Amino acid sequence: MRSIAVFGAAVLSLLAANDSLALDDIVKQQIERRATEAVIWGMPAVNTDLMFQAFRKAGGMANQIALWSRLPSWLNQTLTPNPDTVYLIPFFDTQSAGPMVLEFPPADSGSITANIDNIWQVALEDAGPTGADKGAGGKYLILPPGYSKKVPAGYIPLGSDTFTGYALIRSTPKTGSNEDVAKAVAYGKRVKLYPLSTASKPQKTVFVDVVDDLFDGTIPYDADYFASLDRVVQKEPWLERDRAMIDPLKSIGIEKGKVFKPDRDVSEALTMGAKAAQVWLEYQRQNVFSPYFGSSRWFVPALPEGIQAQSDNFAKVDSYTIDGRAITYSMGYVGIKHLGAGQFYVMTVRDKAGDLLDGARRYRLTVPANAPARQYWSATVYDAKTHGFIRNLERFSRASNTPGLKSNGDSSVDISIGPAAPPEGEANWIPTIAGQRFEVLFRLYGPEKPLFDKSWVLPDIEAVQ
Repeated sequence: MRSIAVFGAAVLSLLAANDSLALDDIVKQQIERRATEAVIWGMPAVNTDLMFQAFRKAGGMANQIALWSRLPSWLNQTLTPNPDTVYLIPFFDTQSAGPMVLEFPPADSGSITANIDNIWQVALEDAGPTGADKGAGGKYLILPPGYSKKVPAGYIPLGSDTFTGYALIRSTPKTGSNEDVAKAVAYGKRVKLYPLSTASKPQKTVFVDVVDDLFDGTIPYDADYFASLDRVVQKEPWLERDRAMIDPLKSIGIEKGKVFKPDRDVSEALTMGAKAAQVWLEYQRQNVFSPYFGSSRWFVPALPEGIQAQSDNFAKVDSYTIDGRAITYSMGYVGIKHLGAGQFYVMTVRDKAGDLLDGARRYRLTVPANAPARQYWSATVYDAKTHGFIRNLERFSRASNTPGLKSNGDSSVDISIGPAAPPEGEANWIPTIAGQRFEVLFRLYGPEKPLFDKSWVLPDIEAVQ
């Protein structure tokens, strides 16, 4: 008791001696600190909620499917989306509807790569040729938390510890031509989503075409972030591993069953905490990842322990990679059960010399021949600040299935990146905007062994001007 009294007296003495440590300042600083930690902890769930809110704004509802009926334009402001494939995103909610059936067609006239996640973007399963159905098609049954009834025969059961989540479905066109894209859309629309309770006469699947809507899922580093986080807390059960966050969130006004209504001072403190998280995440993105190809600038935009945790639902009992998952889900989305089976990604924010990529400069990326991708490869440019497409541009990538793409005599491909087309023309050019930093994500769909044993190496991006 004496030591506590001595400590208390010392604190009071310190407060009296230093007016800058007034009670209001201490409370504000504590809110800011807890806000920063809340942003980091809640990132994957807020990421999911923001996409669902964009879907609602476009006229969609839970247990319906967002559809991009053409290749996406800059209006698709999700995080690092793929501009060379047809997107479908089913948003499921089992709280009122009960178990939901997500049915995939066989890989006959098309090919789908799909990943099914809960709201925390923990992978429940992959679907399509590299998923549990192996391309034969299948009925995936998404179960609510604690579901204990017998699962009917003929379904692939997916137990989820949250009520809501989504699937990211890419229906891959053979090329980017209008005809091939239309075929990929038609194939994607063979996907079905309906409650198990209507399985004897399945409820019609509702597709909401969002291709012409501003579909904004970028992360707001201000008080709006916490409105999204509050929606998650109100909707979903507390997971055992997250119970330590109950009191910290309560201290900033987020509490299950209570209305979140911060006053002006608290909102300002929340915004300051969110901006601190943004700065920290940006620093980590630039420094935490290891090169994928030897000493190159390319890296996998997820830490190994995070990839494992999102695929096995944090099964490792002495690890909880909150920081790592926040870094990844602040710049992208989707949890993948088997990374490397259907797709693989490497990213760079720097050129060969180590300088951050600058929208005012011209660069060259040479993709060597025989890229290890059974379906296609692509290089896509994103705004380094938002991690979405650069707004108001007409194109963001060049891919091996891009109509008119030109190859070199040795079958390698030179991609030009910069604010103006190079002298040789626009066929292989990706535009940027002066004054904006950018990042590049290189995708390989149907990745093959030379990518993993590093016998095929993607060179660094080089500045040419």
